[in-house]
Amino acid sequence: MAAASSLNAAAPPQGGNAALPEETGSAPPQAHDAAGAGAPSPLQEQLQQAGLEVLGSCQKMSGRGPALLQHSALLEDFTMNELDTLGEAMLLIRAQPGQVLIAEGDAGDWMLLLLSGTVDVTKTTPANGDDPDAGDNQSRLGVTTEGAVLGEMSMFDRDVRYATCTAIDAVEAAVLSRAAIGQLIRQHPGVGAKLMVKITQLLAQRLRNTSNRLVRMLQKT
Repeated sequence: MAAASSLNAAAPPQGGNAALPEETGSAPPQAHDAAGAGAPSPLQEQLQQAGLEVLGSCQKMSGRGPALLQHSALLEDFTMNELDTLGEAMLLIRAQPGQVLIAEGDAGDWMLLLLSGTVDVTKTTPANGDDPDAGDNQSRLGVTTEGAVLGEMSMFDRDVRYATCTAIDAVEAAVLSRAAIGQLIRQHPGVGAKLMVKITQLLAQRLRNTSNRLVRMLQKT
């Protein structure tokens, strides 16, 4: 398994805002726009403006081998054919060392699946109010590797990103948008349903881990 299978870069849930993606429109998933000769999709433009290299859709993602399924909690129950179906709905991006993939405080309705490389996840904490010259502090939340999922909470609730994700070395990642999930559910219900179950499990595990850390902190006080 990856070092952290789902270190989310989104804010904690606010009420009941996290709902199933809308199944709007009849156009194919956004990833197809990037792979074709048409105008780039808004998602592709957003990623390019952030300085990330967009390589098209993740067609034939099964070509990365069974190791990807083994290393990813999100994909572990998918078949190779289902993996290819999912990949067609995703954009493939590349980041160089030091590039920011997800920035704390930004809006975003998409998540990342790391295909290769290592990512540092950090959170800004306010400086000590007693020292006006002190700058904000950066706290490391974790380091993620191949198979990890980032940003899934913001994809659902559309809240701002909770943390910053920065490439430590060269990174390739698959981007899945909220709209693309809606299209996937409509066009490939079996794959879409399996994906939603896995994301829900990842979110539940993250909430459980957060609760356990809170309990340990309270026990120390």
